[in-house]
Amino acid sequence: MSSLQIMAFLSGLAGLGATIAATVSNEWRATSRASSVITATWVLQGLWNNCAGNAIGALHCRPHHTIFKLEGYIQACRGLMISAICLGFFGSTFALVGMKCTKIGGTDKNKARIACFAGVNFLLSGICSLSSCSLYAHRITSEFFDPMFVAQKYELGAALFIGWSGSILCILGGTMLCFSIAGSKSHSQANYIYKGTASHISSYPRGQAKPVTQRPPPDYSNSSRMQHFDKNVYV
Repeated sequence: MSSLQIMAFLSGLAGLGATIAATVSNEWRATSRASSVITATWVLQGLWNNCAGNAIGALHCRPHHTIFKLEGYIQACRGLMISAICLGFFGSTFALVGMKCTKIGGTDKNKARIACFAGVNFLLSGICSLSSCSLYAHRITSEFFDPMFVAQKYELGAALFIGWSGSILCILGGTMLCFSIAGSKSHSQANYIYKGTASHISSYPRGQAKPVTQRPPPDYSNSSRMQHFDKNVYV
């Protein structure tokens, strides 16, 4: 079970790194080349900045000056991604304490509870990241396929795919942590039953007789019957 917990921790940690990378990225959406007249320039937009680049490699970014003029879905995506990062950080911290291979966290029962709590944090982090990226992607696709939308159309950026990958890794890490706790509980119960049975069996080793006080009383009924049968035969 320790190897499963290590894999879960690494998966959650990688998911946290991907979530952070997607949050700070400026490539949540990019201009569609199909609807752009000038293909030598393009526009990238993220949760925090608007960027414009050209064919020679120059990239100029401008941050969003105020949050009051931002659209509601961008603010919602910001909150969800920040929540995902915080939950992933706490999940990684508690996973280090709750894993069996570490020597901190107290007894095995306390470590199991901490590891389970870390798994729940990873699950919530993945759900928040997945919801944020899906909400942003739904807005892009709805505008792209809307024939009445005449403004600049955008395509899915690389940050969305990074965020989806990170959310899947966080969900996998949290699931493996929760399953490792369930498997360790069943394994400990099986060991307890086996040890209890073995103690009763091994209390009297092979070749060693029971004490006289614990031996059953002799049965004289069979011997008296045999003697009575012998007398009848000889008579």
